[in-house]
Amino acid sequence: MRWFAFSAFLVCASVAASDIAWKPVTQVADGRGVRGPWQQNESNYDYVDDPSVAIDDAGNMAVVWVDQRGKDVFFQLYSAETKPSGERINVSRSPATFSWLPRVAFAPGNSRQVYVLWQEIIFSGGSHGGDILFARSEDAGATFSQPVNLSRSVAGDGKGRINRDVWHNGSLDLVAGADGALYAAWTEYEGALWVARSRDAGQTFAPLVRIEERQPARAPSLALAADGTLYLAWTVGEDSSADIRLAKSTDRGASFAPAQIVEKTRSYSDAPKIVVDRAGILHLAYAESSGGPFERYTVRYTRSRDGGRSFEPSRQISNVNAGFPSLAVDARGGVYLVCELFHEDRHRPRGLGHAVSRDSGRTFSPPALVPESADPPGHWNGSHQGLLMRKLAVNAGGHVAVVNSSLRDSHASRVWLMRGEPAN
Repeated sequence: MRWFAFSAFLVCASVAASDIAWKPVTQVADGRGVRGPWQQNESNYDYVDDPSVAIDDAGNMAVVWVDQRGKDVFFQLYSAETKPSGERINVSRSPATFSWLPRVAFAPGNSRQVYVLWQEIIFSGGSHGGDILFARSEDAGATFSQPVNLSRSVAGDGKGRINRDVWHNGSLDLVAGADGALYAAWTEYEGALWVARSRDAGQTFAPLVRIEERQPARAPSLALAADGTLYLAWTVGEDSSADIRLAKSTDRGASFAPAQIVEKTRSYSDAPKIVVDRAGILHLAYAESSGGPFERYTVRYTRSRDGGRSFEPSRQISNVNAGFPSLAVDARGGVYLVCELFHEDRHRPRGLGHAVSRDSGRTFSPPALVPESADPPGHWNGSHQGLLMRKLAVNAGGHVAVVNSSLRDSHASRVWLMRGEPAN
């Protein structure tokens, strides 16, 4: 009951607290709620899930999600008025294997270039199935290239391991630059962390770069600065007091400086997200639990004003059981954070919380519920294959796009889009 009372308070406070005017939600996809026993790619799954979103400076929004009935990734472009632009497109076109937890990005300054990255459950002889696939569009998502397998391994790519029995799929990320630079990162079940890089907008990729990490890497996040500096953050498994790592590259991802610990604590730090604003400030949000990886989390935030060499002491943003943040910035000093809200310890989340800074991360609004981000009781947030998602996008003018999914077992599932604008 305390959670629902807190949620009701947040609904009343959300607009005033964050200064965002939220618009009516848009239904993206709906489906059944069937999740049969796991039988690899022969599993009886029939539900929609795993949305991610990007927004360009004109306010157009690209949404990707998966339809487990057909085992494929789908794409839909929406106008700034949240009207569908063009047809719904099947990006992965691989009905024999499940496609999970996609990411989508526009090329900065050229939103006709759209990139999609996802995890394909291909079994190639290893203990776990998973490869990292990529497709690109040159016509704003009207058509997509044939998917390319970037990993081609037997290691179970896209799995972010906490321990040998527990992991999250979707341990991958994607970031695009204005000069045709494109970077993807992912981890594998055994723990290796990889970076793929392209200098021609995803037409070709250089040989993979492996990031040095002695423990199983988990939950990579990429950020690209205006000067071309590439940042990579992650956490690790097999460690009840894991800390966030950060490494950077100044040679277009060809090599990375040795990783540093952002802040050393006795708590478990997970699911980092990083972004660089136009002033060069590096922003970092992550979840932290004082009781290890399976207890209550809060969301914390810190920033670096010197290119990642040092960080301010981290601050707690959420005061409820929340985790798995998404992070974005605008061109006016706005920093936006969205996170999953948990009903109780170690349970599925329901609804999304958010907070906003209007002064480049110096202060944040009180945490608030994203309006209409929570379905009725019993309809839990989706991402049932892993909560390592990017559900938030913001453009230069401060226009906000948020996506969520929900599933009620044996009943129904849905994916929807929430749009917000600056209130003043």
